[in-house]
Amino acid sequence: MPAGRFETRDYQKMRKIIIAAAAIGALSLGACSQKTEDAIEEASSSAAEDIDAAASDLGNAAEAAGARIGDAANDAAADAREMASSAGDAIDNTAADAEKAARDAEAALDDNPSR
Repeated sequence: MPAGRFETRDYQKMRKIIIAAAAIGALSLGACSQKTEDAIEEASSSAAEDIDAAASDLGNAAEAAGARIGDAANDAAADAREMASSAGDAIDNTAADAEKAARDAEAALDDNPSR
């Protein structure tokens, strides 16, 4: 088909209108895409900040829990040493009492020899 057959003035005007409408539509989509991209970027940045803050809070909580566990272990070890020392003192006292009782018994036998 020869080009001149369909290219009347009305056809050229309509063609320009269609091209202009397509260009306006493309620009609108481009602007919409930029707004969407900006919103996604902002939401992603906000989510990353929230995740970072939550991870930091979790790390701080774990550190505090570790410190409390360490303190509890130290307290338990100190209590165990104190109990062992008390038990050792009780054993020493019992041994001293038994030794004194044996000396007293020996002295009593020395004072009262059997006939």
